[in-house]
Amino acid sequence: MARTEVNGVDRVIVVDKPAGMTSHDVVQRVRRAIRQRRIGHAGTLDPAATGVLVLLAGRATRLSQYLTAAEKEYEGRLVLGTSTDTQDADGDVTSTGDYSDVTEARLRECFEAFTGDLMQVPPMVSAVKRDGRPLYELARQGVEVEREARPVTVRELALLGFDPPDVRFRVICSKGTYVRTLAADIGSRLGCGAHLGELRRTRSGDFGLGEAMPLGKLESRETRPALPGRSLYDALADIPSVTLTERQLDQILEGQPATLAGADAHPVGTLVRVTPDGVHLTAIARVDEAGASDGLLLKPVRVFGEEPEGETHAE
Repeated sequence: MARTEVNGVDRVIVVDKPAGMTSHDVVQRVRRAIRQRRIGHAGTLDPAATGVLVLLAGRATRLSQYLTAAEKEYEGRLVLGTSTDTQDADGDVTSTGDYSDVTEARLRECFEAFTGDLMQVPPMVSAVKRDGRPLYELARQGVEVEREARPVTVRELALLGFDPPDVRFRVICSKGTYVRTLAADIGSRLGCGAHLGELRRTRSGDFGLGEAMPLGKLESRETRPALPGRSLYDALADIPSVTLTERQLDQILEGQPATLAGADAHPVGTLVRVTPDGVHLTAIARVDEAGASDGLLLKPVRVFGEEPEGETHAE
């Protein structure tokens, strides 16, 4: 019975997204470059933004829910004194304000106010849906609707440089945080308005710029059979690993729970990577309570069975 990912196209590939392209554009180009139709991503970037874009090829698309929830890190530049209808440099100017009284001390105080758990109203130019339609479609028609504030977390907001009207910053935040909205809200609090001038994602979860490949290099790579990126097992490095026996693996692959040995015990509710060898991924399972005499069980959450070599799929 199959134990692991065997297909060379099951990879998590980190691309250094260039400016001026949508995340979907990048997906399409990588799809052609690696000849794999089944490609997804673990969180989009706005067209003007650059940096870490995590792509999921083959069965790696089944890891999406575990990777998209990771926190993100960005470096960017906000521009004081000018507000736009998109909250970034691509929009039309809606107002201007005097920023002459903004100092580094005021900026640091303002940044402190935007650190922690916040409620953020998504911008109109976003993929958030209203009655089944993305807000950006309504925005293109000149329609603006009320949006409910959503909880986000800004773990760190650091001032990197101040050369008025430009403010350089670093932010570490939760999934779903709109950095351009953060820039606009900072401008509002300062009383002069602001928009996001540029943005570069430097990290998404465990994936950083150090392993990001320029799109052009990925498209022109010489060794076609060997894809860059991480295997399914390595892509979930922040999830603990449990090595099982042949019999236990058979139980997991059949969708049945397996007894967890005391040496491999983890707290109840913990997600673990199930592996036969500490290299390949067989399944993702959850530690659950069994009967008092049976100890703990591993209950499969997602099983990775064998697929024919070279098989492709629709996205």
